[in-house]
Amino acid sequence: MTKQRPVLKLKTASAPASAAPAKGATSRPAPGKGGAYKAGPTPPYKSGPAARQDGPGKPPAGKDGAARPPRKDGEFKPAPYNKDGAARPPRRNEESQSSPYKDAASRTPNRDAAPRSAPEREATPGVSPYGAGPSKHPGRGGPARRDGQGKPSFQDDHARAQDRSGASRALPYKPSPVRAEPAEPGLRASHHRDFKPVLQTQFKTDLRPDSLSFALMGAATAVAQVRTGMALPQALAGVFASSDATPQSRGAIQDIAYRAMRKLGHSDALIAMMAPKAPDPLVAGLLACALPLMQKDEDGTSAYEQFTVVDQTVTAAAAHPDTARAKAMINAVLRRFQRERKELLEAAQLQPVAKWNYPQWWIDAVRAAYPDQWQAVLATGNQPPPLTLRVNARKGTVEDYLQTLEQAGIAATRIGPQAVRLAKPVGVHLIPGFDEGLVSVQDAAAQLAAQLLDVKDGQRVLDACAAPGGKTCHILELADAQVTALDADAKRLLRVGENLERLGLQAALQPAEAQNRDWWDGQAYDRILADVPCTASGIVRRHPDIRWLRRKGDTLQLATLSAKILDNLWQMLAPNGKLLFVTCSLWPQESEAQAAAFAARNGAVRLDAPGQLLPTGGSEQDHDGLFYALFQKHA
Repeated sequence: MTKQRPVLKLKTASAPASAAPAKGATSRPAPGKGGAYKAGPTPPYKSGPAARQDGPGKPPAGKDGAARPPRKDGEFKPAPYNKDGAARPPRRNEESQSSPYKDAASRTPNRDAAPRSAPEREATPGVSPYGAGPSKHPGRGGPARRDGQGKPSFQDDHARAQDRSGASRALPYKPSPVRAEPAEPGLRASHHRDFKPVLQTQFKTDLRPDSLSFALMGAATAVAQVRTGMALPQALAGVFASSDATPQSRGAIQDIAYRAMRKLGHSDALIAMMAPKAPDPLVAGLLACALPLMQKDEDGTSAYEQFTVVDQTVTAAAAHPDTARAKAMINAVLRRFQRERKELLEAAQLQPVAKWNYPQWWIDAVRAAYPDQWQAVLATGNQPPPLTLRVNARKGTVEDYLQTLEQAGIAATRIGPQAVRLAKPVGVHLIPGFDEGLVSVQDAAAQLAAQLLDVKDGQRVLDACAAPGGKTCHILELADAQVTALDADAKRLLRVGENLERLGLQAALQPAEAQNRDWWDGQAYDRILADVPCTASGIVRRHPDIRWLRRKGDTLQLATLSAKILDNLWQMLAPNGKLLFVTCSLWPQESEAQAAAFAARNGAVRLDAPGQLLPTGGSEQDHDGLFYALFQKHA
């Protein structure tokens, strides 16, 4: 026999008389004037497959199993009451209204509603926002069933949750002030552009200046700045200015940074194979500086033990805020390289960029221009350059200076009229007679310029694009000429003055652009040296950052500027005068093609000159890649 639910007499808030019970809830009529509920017969509990067909599979939620229809917007909810049944006054911060509940948008969401940090989600009967399977935790569904149906208990729970809250809606999405805005589609929040780290170049670590970790962090900062487009010398100058680097630590930082630049393609390939994701700029710079130190040099020796490099790299990472969170990843990458060194190196050699340490477009350009020597040219560019000196002819001879070097215990060889090459590079402060002006540092190929120009005493000479002044000083060492050093960069022109003062020479310094003539006094020059701007692809072994800073389109842009400079300088050359066109580029567009086009435009007579000098290594070709073309003007 089915028990009937007793009648409850409660005072309720006023409700619309036209309110009708939910569809299918025939066991309970709408509340009357007195607010009494009349219970009807309770349907028997059904279990098994039938429960899924006709509704809830649990007993109806109500006292003694009495059925209860779903409420609509809270209209069947009795008003707050006291023990005696009288309606109580509203509590503090509770508005007095016909319905004790506010609208759904202002209520606290139930357990099926979306959290505040998630987008607005509307609850749908029978569909869980978290999944449709069994769960050990209330309010959160587990994995979906294979047949696509959830358990009867879960469906009933969801229906009753909808019944309790009416049209349940989550609160509008309001981002927390400490939470990031939603990431772009397809990006994790940590990869969003607002979260990209800003390189802290001015941060001072507490590392000891005489430690390897200090040098690694300084070099990594410079490498990270090169990736942003800054030249390596400028980046190193900033590192030295913002740190407590000693002369010894500066040398270590510079050595590690230049080594990293020469191996950057190889290091990037190794990092891509070992790192779980693309590292942040400073983390990538730190790994790019550490990995070359864990490999042997060309002579088969290593500057540091591998475990020392790993330990000091992790120490450096822990000391900087940009890398502290990645120290575990850095440690894992370096230790994996220790374990799998042979396999990783073999895999990296299969990639041309990693094998040659040049951008792919650079490799293709060298191979197309020099099909027989391209491998030697690329390999030479990855080697540290030799230290070549130019003896000041006004203060001594090459033979005398070789004896001075021998007395100082420095092995050297004569390779040109004023050129001396040291067997092993040393610091400038250790070169005998450098401060006194006995010698200057200049590559063997660059020393050909003054000899080819053939300057005579008393002639007017213009050195266009003169900074830093090596060729200017060499001209004055060979002849008593009236030299004007021209350069568009006034700061770089100061270096020309410093070198002139050290060597005891004099020249007029003129800050101006070589493609203009507003600075010219109208008097023609007997000799003009035009070392025009170029991509500097021929001196990449001295400036290894150039290969990573240049783009393929730079060649045409710089060649156009060089053509304007040459045409302008030709107008300043006296009849029978000579103009020496010099460029430190390997690309024919900037060298041979430029020279041929210039001669055709201006009717210049081309004299004998070396042309393209390729840096292929060896005792006879151990120089930079320069190009020379000499022209003479008709009388």
